[in-house]
Parts: sequence; structure tokens; C-alpha cells
Amino acid sequence: MFRPVSYLLLLLVFSIFLPASQAHAEDAYLKQRMALIDEIRAGVKETAVMLGRGALNPRVLEALKKVPRHEFVADEYRPYAYENRPLPIGHGQTISQPYIVAVMTDLLDVDKTSKVLEIGTGSAYQAAILGEIAADVYTIEIVEPLAQSAGDRLQRLHYDNVHARQGDGYDGWAEAGPFDAILVTAAASHIPPPLIKQLKPGGRMLIPVGDRFNVQQLVLVEKNPNGKIITRQLLPVAFVPLTGTHP
Repeated sequence: MFRPVSYLLLLLVFSIFLPASQAHAEDAYLKQRMALIDEIRAGVKETAVMLGRGALNPRVLEALKKVPRHEFVADEYRPYAYENRPLPIGHGQTISQPYIVAVMTDLLDVDKTSKVLEIGTGSAYQAAILGEIAADVYTIEIVEPLAQSAGDRLQRLHYDNVHARQGDGYDGWAEAGPFDAILVTAAASHIPPPLIKQLKPGGRMLIPVGDRFNVQQLVLVEKNPNGKIITRQLLPVAFVPLTGTHP
């Protein structure tokens, strides 16, 4: 027999305990994020000579604290979301190591006035970090299923200032440029000329250069106010290769 009072009591129990359970889970994730940030800070100190800085900008630290990395990995990898290592996201791609995400974001020197281009959206974690700091982020992913899921994820998490599309990132996003900063999250054999062209004078680009079977170098590209390009190798890295039809 249906008992309305019992049914209402059951709903009341769920309304009390479900939010409390969710709050507990979010609190656990926040503690994991803070522990990860401490680990990243230590890593930055260890590589200070190569990076030319020994601490992260507070804007970057705040973004790392706010962005829920567990939302950018498959359910099976959520227990490892706040370990300082890359994780598979399917289609032969990975979500980058948090230390690398933090360092690359910091080295771009972006702020709330910046327009940023990212090549290689992946699961969109790096794009979300940039979205917390910059005015607008334009991100391109060549793998169609990843581009679709990343766009859906960014919309669900309300990153309205991050604009995602599917395409070959080698050619950049000319109609949205020029950009104050460009971040490439896949290794290229050379610095793509279209990206140099779309970088504003005074802007910065970070790109891993090399192939997957040899040592890659994270390269900082700066365009001075006169348009002259200056490059500097920062530290050895390991990224999946940039794919597409580029030469």
C-alpha cells in the first residue's frame, strides 16, 4: 500500500543527506587540490634556474585552486585527478601534468585584459585554467570527439569566455587574432609561421619543439614591439605530437 507520509519522509532524508555527501566530496577534492598546489610550488622552486622564476603568480595559484581537474578526466581516472602526472583522455591524447600546466600558464604572463590562443584543447583543463585568468581564450582541437566533449564540458562548467572549435591548430585562428599570448600543448618539429603572424607585438608564445622519440624543449617565443622574434629554450618536456596536414 502506498503511504504518502512515509514517501515524504524518504524524500526529506535524501534532501538532507545528499547535499551533505556532495559537500563532503567537494571538500575532499579541495584538500587534494591544495596538496597538489604545494607539490607544484616545490617543483617550480626546483626548476627556478631554467624557468627564470622561483614562484608562481598568485593569479595562477588561484586558478589552480578553483578549477576542478576531476571534471576533466574520465570517471575511472578521478581517483588520480590530483596526482602530479598526465592522464589518458582517449584517442592517444593526455591531460597534461599539473606542474606543466601551471608553469606554462605562468610563463605566458596573461591577465584579465589578455586574449589567448590555445592549440590542442584535449579535455579543456588548460583552457579552463587560462579562462580563470584571461579575458578571452580561443582553443582548437583537431580530434573531433575530443573537441565536442571539451566544448560540452566548458559549457556545462560555465566557462563562457572560452571559445572552442574543432580544426587544425597549425593555422591558428586568424579571424579571432591577433593574440596577446599563444599556448601550444603538443610538440611540433618547428614553430608554425601562422602562429608567429597571429602573435601581437609584445606577445608571448610557449611551444614544445621536437619529436616524440627525442628530447623536446619547451620554447618561449617573444615578439618585441618592432616585430622581431626572440626564442629561448626553457626545459625538457614530453608532449604528444602536433598532428594535422601541416608541412
